[in-house]
Amino acid sequence: MTLRMDYAKASPDGIAAIRNVRNYVAKSGLSQNLIDLVYQRVSQINGCAYCLDMHARDLIKSGMPIEKLTLLQAWREGGKLFDERERAALAWAETVTRVAETGVPDADFEAVAGHFTEKELADLTFAIGLMNLLNRVAISFRATPQAAK
Repeated sequence: MTLRMDYAKASPDGIAAIRNVRNYVAKSGLSQNLIDLVYQRVSQINGCAYCLDMHARDLIKSGMPIEKLTLLQAWREGGKLFDERERAALAWAETVTRVAETGVPDADFEAVAGHFTEKELADLTFAIGLMNLLNRVAISFRATPQAAK
């Protein structure tokens, strides 16, 4: 796979704006492991090889058990590997990422709202939206995963 264009060079202000959102999410108070799990799940849904590679590396570096990482795509069957808050965040990530199909139903909102404060839920949703944006940019311009270089 060859990079179609250097989008960071083409739009440095756009990349700076994206970095600002990423930095905000990182400082939001949500745990970095939760954020990275959500980033990885969103990237799985969207099929972004670049982001999958990057976030898997981040999760492994953070000490994430390999069993948890390998079962992320099937987290509902992951038993005790995923706690209730992670399960709620992953379900929310799926419904928000698939918004065109789901419409993000009230039942999904009610399920996640019991696990997060309003601020946390807003920040989690910003993280999900950010990763959906980054997936679309990386896929559109054919960003090459580190593992494939």
